[in-house]
Amino acid sequence: MSHPVATELVRSRRLLTGYLAGLGVVMAVWGARMPAVQTSAGLSTADLALVLLAAALGMVAGLQKGGCLAQPARLPALLTGGALALAVCLAALGTCRSLDTLLVMAFVFGAAHGVLDVAVNAAAVHCQNACGRPIMAGLHASYSLGALLGAGVAAATAHTSHTVLFASVSATATAAACATARLTRRVTVSGLEPVHHPGAPGPDERRGLSRPRLWLLGALAAATLLGEGAAADWAAIHLHNLDATAATSAAAFALYSAAMAAGRLAGDRLTTRFGTPAVVRTGAALAALGLTAGLAGSTIASALAGWAAFGLGLSVTIPSLVTASGAGGPRAVATVAVTGYVGLLAGPALIGAIAALTSLPIALLLPALLAAAVAALARKALERTAP
Repeated sequence: MSHPVATELVRSRRLLTGYLAGLGVVMAVWGARMPAVQTSAGLSTADLALVLLAAALGMVAGLQKGGCLAQPARLPALLTGGALALAVCLAALGTCRSLDTLLVMAFVFGAAHGVLDVAVNAAAVHCQNACGRPIMAGLHASYSLGALLGAGVAAATAHTSHTVLFASVSATATAAACATARLTRRVTVSGLEPVHHPGAPGPDERRGLSRPRLWLLGALAAATLLGEGAAADWAAIHLHNLDATAATSAAAFALYSAAMAAGRLAGDRLTTRFGTPAVVRTGAALAALGLTAGLAGSTIASALAGWAAFGLGLSVTIPSLVTASGAGGPRAVATVAVTGYVGLLAGPALIGAIAALTSLPIALLLPALLAAAVAALARKALERTAP
């Protein structure tokens, strides 16, 4: 690879790292200050559920539209435009004081999130192809680290108005998007052109993705993201039910997130050495066994260890599924993302329903069983096949 091309690829990778980290910060700040949004607008629990549903519907619409638009020449505009729209919507959400305005802005916020999500993942696939080696897990690690940073900022500013916090984060994200707009426009178009490397799939190999395999990738994404939703919404409650303190209960999701970030930071090296199917299969098996052991142990220490193992085990799955879906182009990436988010959105409610009929530990066996299914099907979904 010539020096100018290598330099542009490094710049592209750094830019995509920044976009994913920024997305993680924004989404964590929005989620962490949800109680303040509810209080300021006088929302009931049902009203808040409608707001979250509006954001989810907007995201699905944005993912689908982004999949149609995310051709290589349009990626710079989608990256910059999506980031700016997301930042502006965050600030606007901080000013909403009624259910009607929140519903509208939440939908637009979700749509901007969806467009940016597809654009950055499509660009990441191009960048990885151009590099000729796995980089996707490392890129997704920046999202996890950004989410940890955003959660920390939200916690540190807990006594600050959410309107001020949203506006401050929005201004920072807007400034960053504007400052990197020229680099995004110049680097992504030339620097993300796929080039062939020995041992990497050629252009013809990358083009093929059968419909059954595409839907299998989507199903595995849904199974994985259901587990992520379970960790986000139920890990703290699981610890609380074991008589853990509030701080220890909150640490469950923090440990899960930190383990996932650590796994993603190491994921590219492991994938290069052992291959994607083996790494995903082994990780998913670790997730299934770790969470099951944590649920069976019935102690605070075993529960914390179980959630950490669950995050570590699932860390490389979504980056690997996105990479595999990239063989079908941006629309395939969007299809896998939409299917995956169905699991993320529906999973916590499904676990709650099962817990109401049985118990929470039994209900939390669902994500463990789905992780085992991911382990069983990883080879079929991720091994490269000729088109």
